[in-house]
Amino acid sequence: MNNSARRVVITGGAGFLGSHLCTRFLDEGYEVLCLDNFLTGSPTNVEHLLGREGFRMIRADVTDFVHVVGPVDMVLHFASPASPIDYLQLPLETLKVGSIGTMHTLGLAKEKQARYILASTSESYGDPQVHPQPESYWGHVNPVGPRGVYDEAKRFGEAMTMAYRRYHDVNTGILRIFNTHGAFMRPKDGRAVPTFIRQALRGEPITVAGDGTQTRSIQYVDDLVEGVWRFAQTEHPGPMNIGNPHEVSMLELAELVKELTGSSSEIRFIERPEDDPTVRQPDITLAREVLGWEPTVPLQEGLHRTIEWFRVHPELLGG
Repeated sequence: MNNSARRVVITGGAGFLGSHLCTRFLDEGYEVLCLDNFLTGSPTNVEHLLGREGFRMIRADVTDFVHVVGPVDMVLHFASPASPIDYLQLPLETLKVGSIGTMHTLGLAKEKQARYILASTSESYGDPQVHPQPESYWGHVNPVGPRGVYDEAKRFGEAMTMAYRRYHDVNTGILRIFNTHGAFMRPKDGRAVPTFIRQALRGEPITVAGDGTQTRSIQYVDDLVEGVWRFAQTEHPGPMNIGNPHEVSMLELAELVKELTGSSSEIRFIERPEDDPTVRQPDITLAREVLGWEPTVPLQEGLHRTIEWFRVHPELLGG
């Protein structure tokens, strides 16, 4: 193993986003230590990396403790249930990984004098009353609603991260990640893109919540990874939005997935979840100015790639 290589710890490294980040940092010459308790992630997401020099996967729960032998240059805290189905079924685990897990990983960064990146979320903005959402907006979140376990875990994580920056002089950075899709998504994780694709490919009704007029801004995973990579190489504290400003309604998204899959599925409207945000669109002025970053993969192209990934993994679509 290359003793001079920079070393990164990625929590949630076997999850959807974490697995892509493990690949990118390996490709950039880092040694990668992937930590995951496989609550929502899966070893299969990184099995293609297991034979690569410099990659290690360790089953670990960052809410218990985090101990890493040797130097660490960077800590990326991406561990957390991240879809409505996950955090509604795992509310305490979600709160713990956003609070205790953040504290433990910040402690690791402090001990190792490493750059620390917190994966926060556009859900910090809740059901926003400002549109589009700049980083200066404080959000409109219901702390006692069912989604509060995720929203407030991430908001607390941001506060903890800033406390370590101010009082322990840790080189921290906060990213607010907007809806992302691509390979290694779980088809039954409850998010709109994999749900619509799974239903379309199976010929089932595509279920759109409410009247489908609520909007999201959806980026392809390669764009997200590029944004995280560039941000990690800076010392910017954030928070910084990483998302695609192209806004689309849920009904438009369902119709687009139906078209791209060539599906005969009908579109069926179902009850809208409590506290479901009405709009979502990032203001990415800061990312453009600081990182020279903006998304380059159009929605239709990203969806096509994601659909093709699901097509070649039919076993994931389930019975």
